[in-house]
Amino acid sequence: MNLTKKQLNITFLGTGTSQGIPMIASNDPVCLSKSLKDKRLRSSVLVSWDNVSYTIDCGLDFRQQMLREHVQSLNGVFFTHEHADHIGGLDDLRAFCYQIGEMPIYLNERTLRSLEKRFEYIFSTENRYPGAPSVLPIIVEGTSLLIDELKVTPIKVLHGSLPITAYRFGDFGYLTDVKSISDEEKLKLKDLDVLVVNALRIEEHPTHFNLKEALDFIAEMKPKKAYLTHISHKLGFHDEVSKILPKNVFLAYDGLKITV
Repeated sequence: MNLTKKQLNITFLGTGTSQGIPMIASNDPVCLSKSLKDKRLRSSVLVSWDNVSYTIDCGLDFRQQMLREHVQSLNGVFFTHEHADHIGGLDDLRAFCYQIGEMPIYLNERTLRSLEKRFEYIFSTENRYPGAPSVLPIIVEGTSLLIDELKVTPIKVLHGSLPITAYRFGDFGYLTDVKSISDEEKLKLKDLDVLVVNALRIEEHPTHFNLKEALDFIAEMKPKKAYLTHISHKLGFHDEVSKILPKNVFLAYDGLKITV
């Protein structure tokens, strides 16, 4: 694909882990923080270029995120995997379906099978509920796609032992819930302007990068800039953690907007 470089506008809709920050019933100091940068909805980003917008994931806070950012139209959703914090807002796509009809959703086969079970009323072909959103599943399994004149490349990564999907949009890479990635798939992340990757906490975790693993991965991939997301309260206060990061690595926060 010989394509003209697009300017991408990225909005971090949420930067928290599956329980968000503050976590229910927690008296951890980070959960009690007054700083807005320590208040994190479930992780998702909005990627816009020209006159189109796509989200990566639509989790349990999707409605709140769309209202906060005054999003007036959406052209599709790219799903990383089937966990609730990444798919729980699927029903709220219907507001956008009223505008465009079927909403394209890009995902791997496993995630689609899970959605079909958990949202049967959306995917059922018999006695379909009339108020359900209409979606158009498009399976992505490693081959690059041309989406509104932008090259989008799915990347296979592992969330513990669960195969999930990361994405490269032009020179922007987005990985969440990653614990490991093969050398072959790493090649798809070379020469990035911006890399976003999960950094759950300081301590090691069986299915997510901790801070050290995320920073080691960033050092290996050598993007111009990197942002950390999918953060739990166990990583620490936003302002304190920011002080110990390399000069080209930043903690993302809800509502942060960058241009790539």
